[in-house]
Amino acid sequence: NVMIVDMVRNDLGRVARTGTVQLREFTAVERYSHVMHLVSHIQAELAQGKDALDVLRATFPAGTLTGAPKVRAMEIIEEMEPTRRGPYGGAVGYLSYTGNMDLCITIRTLLLHGSQIYVQAGAGIVADSDPAKEYEETCNKARGMWEAVRMAASGLEVFEASGNGQTTQASEHLMAEAGGNPCS
Repeated sequence: NVMIVDMVRNDLGRVARTGTVQLREFTAVERYSHVMHLVSHIQAELAQGKDALDVLRATFPAGTLTGAPKVRAMEIIEEMEPTRRGPYGGAVGYLSYTGNMDLCITIRTLLLHGSQIYVQAGAGIVADSDPAKEYEETCNKARGMWEAVRMAASGLEVFEASGNGQTTQASEHLMAEAGGNPCS
């Protein structure tokens, strides 16, 4: 978390008025149904002549989803990931005519394309990552989304993406299980 906070502070520093980047909250724990997140809040005042789009350009893609150093991490993602991320890792929100912006990073996505459902989630890979634990973390993050799919799955064909970029149909019993976790 410290590395990501430093990266965000650096990114914001490129568009902020000198001396205004401030860490307001550091590693607060937020609990959700299937995971917990460490959350930090950073704020800054925009430098003269900068606007919301400058902030977006300076901070995306987010280091929380690329890793660090950001440029090399993005190169590795391009080399290693067999399929495009689509909206995963992007932003959803609004830009107003008055220059305001409120966005969130799409760290978990559920896409419905025709009768196919795709759930995307990820884990932060670092130098000492254990692939099995990272996979488990990704499954835990996706579990809440799959539970929502399970509850709404009547009449839908449900698919899951495998690690090799292929898409396979999830078994009917899987969606009927409590939790509906395709990772188990």
